[in-house]
Amino acid sequence: MTDLKKLPAAFYATPRGNEPVREWLLGLNDEDRKTIGDDIQTAEFGWPVGMPLSRSLDQSLWEIRSSISAKRIARVIFVVHKERMVLLHGFVKKTQKTPKADIDLAVKRKKELT
Repeated sequence: MTDLKKLPAAFYATPRGNEPVREWLLGLNDEDRKTIGDDIQTAEFGWPVGMPLSRSLDQSLWEIRSSISAKRIARVIFVVHKERMVLLHGFVKKTQKTPKADIDLAVKRKKELT
């Protein structure tokens, strides 16, 4: 079944081995975690996917767009690297525009990929 994925997801790992997106997901409730996981899986099997699920940001970054409980919106920023969707950063959106600090963090992590 794994070979049916067009773009398998992988977690970005820090030089110390931490996986910030996995840690962020584990801090969410089960319902929100499942919603985001399902959205990532849809992108894995259906890549390329567009709006409303996925959207291109600048600097070769993409985002998975999830509607979670309590009318909140979550984003997972990723980059396509070595035929994988590397999940760089996840957060619950509080403003209309994706905050520059969140994009900057994803760009920093993208630069660490080898």
